[in-house]
Amino acid sequence: MYDIIIIGAGPAGISAGIYAVSRGRKTLILEKEEVGGVIGKVSTVTHYSGIIEQETGKTFADRLKKQAVQSGVEIKYEEVKNVKLTGDIKIVSTDTAEYQAPKIILANGTTPRKLGIPGESELSGKGIGTNAAIDGPSFSGKNIYVIGGADGAVKEAIYLAQFAKKLTIIHFENTLGCIAEFKNKIKQLPNISVLTNSRLKAVYGTNQIEKIDILSENDGKITTIEDEGCGIFIYAGSTPNTELYKELSLSDGYIPVNEKMETSINGVYAAGDICVKQVRQAATAVSDGAIAGINAAII
Repeated sequence: MYDIIIIGAGPAGISAGIYAVSRGRKTLILEKEEVGGVIGKVSTVTHYSGIIEQETGKTFADRLKKQAVQSGVEIKYEEVKNVKLTGDIKIVSTDTAEYQAPKIILANGTTPRKLGIPGESELSGKGIGTNAAIDGPSFSGKNIYVIGGADGAVKEAIYLAQFAKKLTIIHFENTLGCIAEFKNKIKQLPNISVLTNSRLKAVYGTNQIEKIDILSENDGKITTIEDEGCGIFIYAGSTPNTELYKELSLSDGYIPVNEKMETSINGVYAAGDICVKQVRQAATAVSDGAIAGINAAII
């Protein structure tokens, strides 16, 4: 039995835990994989106040974990299988145990979206990378394709360019949707080219990528490119991890909250990217977590 259970150990969940414990609440964080969530897997962390020099997703996540543990937050690495949110006592069942608390904070974020194209699943880890910081060096001297035009995609493209013979950003709109800082940086890198109004439609190969199909949004023409051993990194947005929260009313899959991060169910809070919100950044996730942790700690 805990005072507060938090699902998810990304920036929002860790922030919520630190604030809850500081107010004397016995707090448990349940995390399926590793502390840090999605940001723990990025190559570099930018635009967050107070980051260290050469901050990577891993160093950021390591410091989140260290601070939480030193603050007295208990973290258990278990996958949540079922939750009961209604009632005075919330029940969380994992793959190994069951936990109870009168307050719960949902902070388990989002999952990167797949394209759903032929060859994507078969070549995951065999040319389609899942972590630029880890997988990038294996494509040194080879061509790399980054799918997506938002901030996250272009930032990873800038990082991956140091390894690539040539790096191509493929984006379905007619212009990149990233911030000016990143647009200026890619202009300064001679081995980066941008292919707009285009989509990756198929990937072929067995133990490595051998060729790819690219669809033109302008005329519907498919161009096949033979590029043996190339690397592909997909950043096509994300989907909220709300499939377990059937008791909540969702908006496009996201959880609506008020200014106290309260959901429609008494004693249930949500924080971070899983919420309905305009800006999804580490800074806003930490803010959400702080508000949720403080309010959940109030008796």
